[in-house]
Amino acid sequence: MEILSLIRAHKGVQGVYRHRSAVTGTDMTFTVFVPDHRPGAVLPVMWYLSGLTCTHANVTDKGEYRRACAELGLIFVAPDTSPRGDGVADVPEYDFGQGAGFYVDATQAPWAEHFRMWSYVTAELPDLIAAHFPVDMARQGIMGHSMGGHGALTMGLTFPDRFRAVSAFAPIVAPSAVPWGEKAFRGYLGPDRAAWRKHDAVALIEDGARVAALLVDQGDADSFLATQLQPQRLAAACATAGIDLTLRLQPGYDHSYLFVSTFMADHLRWHAARL
Repeated sequence: MEILSLIRAHKGVQGVYRHRSAVTGTDMTFTVFVPDHRPGAVLPVMWYLSGLTCTHANVTDKGEYRRACAELGLIFVAPDTSPRGDGVADVPEYDFGQGAGFYVDATQAPWAEHFRMWSYVTAELPDLIAAHFPVDMARQGIMGHSMGGHGALTMGLTFPDRFRAVSAFAPIVAPSAVPWGEKAFRGYLGPDRAAWRKHDAVALIEDGARVAALLVDQGDADSFLATQLQPQRLAAACATAGIDLTLRLQPGYDHSYLFVSTFMADHLRWHAARL
């Protein structure tokens, strides 16, 4: 693991790191904020998954999470959204290829060689974080924005014993039923829609996945609300399944990091109460 930078901020240290991933076969960059703590102490860890076109840097630069993490004693980890580099498949469109990994393990050529973000985020990166940082892996929460909100919901529903709290900002809740998700799943996973269900939060709930509670914030001025996000689908699935969903439709807010940063501290406090 290579240290790219260490910068002091809000009574903690913001680090940027790079390592060679055996899962993706590429170099991967991620960030970790570690608040000050007693020697020998271990802290709860928050995983944050970013959305389409983003890298590790978007939330690190614009998420405004460090003050709250320092106050609450939370480590904050932000991976990239896809493999990158020479020889990694890509397309010109923003919603597929590099920057748009959709947190799945691709099975279709040419994506299957490198696009294995599910295994990277749920297995390889946690092992690396546990080996190098003072994290309590018995106290993990996961959150994300847009495509990353999709990833946070599906991973939280798949590993409810690992992630004790799950939240999202403007998530893609039913990717199998909206254009972004249909394009990505068809390209990465092939035409069999049955294979898509384990990466679709609404479908996972319909198929029996359960968590105790979910927190979702959604701006009502989000230009993607009706076509791509459709939080009412998640609300209906949670109501049927008896999942305690707090869905907050925030008046006047859009899809940007100005929206995310506004409610970031709320989410971190919600997670801290459960971790």
